[in-house]
Amino acid sequence: MFLQKIKNRESGVLVYGITPPKLNTPLEKVAESAKKNIERIQALPVDALIVYDVQDEATRTAEARPFPFQPAMDPMEYCNSYLSELSLEKIIYRPAGKYTEEEISDWFKNMDGNQFYPVLVGIPSPDYVPKISLPQAYEIWSEYQSSSVLGAICIPERHIVLNDEDQRMMDKIKSGVSYFVTQCVLNEDYSIKMLQSLKETCDNNGLQLPTVIFTLSPCGSLKTLQFIEWLGIHVSDTHKYRLQNASDILNESVNICEEIAKKLSGFCADNSIPFGFNIESVAIRKEEVEASINLVKKVDALLKVRSLVAQD
Repeated sequence: MFLQKIKNRESGVLVYGITPPKLNTPLEKVAESAKKNIERIQALPVDALIVYDVQDEATRTAEARPFPFQPAMDPMEYCNSYLSELSLEKIIYRPAGKYTEEEISDWFKNMDGNQFYPVLVGIPSPDYVPKISLPQAYEIWSEYQSSSVLGAICIPERHIVLNDEDQRMMDKIKSGVSYFVTQCVLNEDYSIKMLQSLKETCDNNGLQLPTVIFTLSPCGSLKTLQFIEWLGIHVSDTHKYRLQNASDILNESVNICEEIAKKLSGFCADNSIPFGFNIESVAIRKEEVEASINLVKKVDALLKVRSLVAQD
């Protein structure tokens, strides 16, 4: 379903994002949590599962990381070894620069035909020396474009600073990328500015607009909010004030995410931009996992209403 929706440029894509277990997790615990993940995710009205490749981004900023970095399992290994019973297409993140040309080639080969689709991400910091460039990785992937779809990330915050995210996206579109996943959105106006530039650039260059999948993530504590900002995600003053002063920050964050989804889906529908949402569940607290499930249901209901309106 995910593959066809992206190839057909359909709006209303809904995916669920998770991180693999930490590397030091006992294998019996990994199997136990994977079983819970399968039961929970199988019941969700989503088109695909995103599994992130966790990177240490400490070199990106001089500020102290609010939570210590812990290496995680390889997402491909986690999906193959523990999530094979989950009958859902899977989107696997991979920072291409960490791997050699041969390793990336083998990775694509192993994905092909297994309903696994890649999202290639760049280097974690400007001084990181990659083993392979993104354009080289795109060229290797082109062999599989008939049976797969290639994703990339886009960063609205970078567009506000450099005013060139639309050009970056256009270059990736020319390399075969057909959909983009944003980092967590907590300033929808930044995303709209990026989309306005993207639409203008694509129109001027005769390119079809790609599908843009907006990431939404419940925030369960002020420390998590601090971590979100450490990651470079801009939180609008209004949303930040609401979160900092909420009696129930987790519930308020779900309300904010739902409002953001309504605004972004409305803008995309009005401007004929194919869109979707990625609901992250990257926390381990039961309350935050349940909040992500609640958010999936709210966004699914919103997308169904949008679909009915479009049909009328």
